[in-house]
Amino acid sequence: MIYRDFKGLKLSALGLGAMRLPVIDGDDAQIDETATQQMVDYAMEQGINYYDTAWGYHNGNSELALGRALAKHPRESFYLATKFPGYDLANMDKAEEIFEHQLEKTGVDYFDFYLIHNVCEMNIDEYLNPAHGIMDYLLAQKEAGRIRHLGFSAHGAIPVMERFLEAYGEHMEFCQIQLNWLDWEFQDAKGKVELLKKWNLPVWVMEPVRGGKLANLSDEAVAKLTAARPDETPVAWSFRFIQGIPEVVMTLSGMSNFEQLKENIATFAEDKPLSEAELATLKEVADAMAAEGTVPCTACHYCTSHCPMGLDIPQLLAMYNQYKLTGKGDFISSMMISTLPDDKKPSACIGCGSCAAVCPQQIDIPGTLAEFAEALGL
Repeated sequence: MIYRDFKGLKLSALGLGAMRLPVIDGDDAQIDETATQQMVDYAMEQGINYYDTAWGYHNGNSELALGRALAKHPRESFYLATKFPGYDLANMDKAEEIFEHQLEKTGVDYFDFYLIHNVCEMNIDEYLNPAHGIMDYLLAQKEAGRIRHLGFSAHGAIPVMERFLEAYGEHMEFCQIQLNWLDWEFQDAKGKVELLKKWNLPVWVMEPVRGGKLANLSDEAVAKLTAARPDETPVAWSFRFIQGIPEVVMTLSGMSNFEQLKENIATFAEDKPLSEAELATLKEVADAMAAEGTVPCTACHYCTSHCPMGLDIPQLLAMYNQYKLTGKGDFISSMMISTLPDDKKPSACIGCGSCAAVCPQQIDIPGTLAEFAEALGL
């Protein structure tokens, strides 16, 4: 197992994420605790020492199951991370109540790592509202030793991350972002890494295989990767890409079964970052995937000056592309659209066609926005 240094700690470069634990009969709320115990025991044997859970994973049962699985191991042998669930605005005034319950659920006296969860467009205003007392409470817990290291995770765009960092950056020690070879450009993960580098914050990676999407590539894409690295699977390529980013300390993988765990541990037995030629091959595959089913908007903004409704069409098309690429399970685009006023959502388009008439890419903008609005049920 490869290890990375974080403030004098030796963290396994691969962490076990507990958002996709094995379940019974396909029911996300019913965790298979026998299989989970087997996976945690093997992970510990093979040198994984970082375990990540959260309040809402598996309908609230992830913290319970992971806590029970780790209980048989000495407390000093692992690092446990969980998060404050501000993705649900109803929780904003419950920092103490939730934190105390999380300690009970996991069966520990302290958390090695604690994150402010999913900073995004939907919740940034409330996260920055001092009336909730969230940051004051968490800093008090850190002072008391019940939180050893404090950070945040973010699905929001760079401007949202900037607002959060300007308010609380001095208290943050790390940041967890969605990072993989597809989102390096598609969601500007590269820009997010650069932002965190300016703040001297190490990067924790979530969704390195994009929820399994990057493990199930087209035959053409697999053939390209296999020709370049015959002994590496598409999953291994995803991890090798991340190994080449020096700012990354922790890579979390939500492994759902024992075979995935074994395969990923084998990959993290050594550092084998991609060469420049291999990165170019991966970019070809990423570009082809991003183009499939999406629209070629370049954000030139010609359309916006001709829209009588004042819609931010490039932003809406970017969210449309995110939705098309991720599929019906996508939550980022629907989350971001939900934060817009009704007169700025895709459904506000009146179909006049003025935007399409000046679009250099000849995109059917009214048709695309109508499709998007229908898909989101707006």
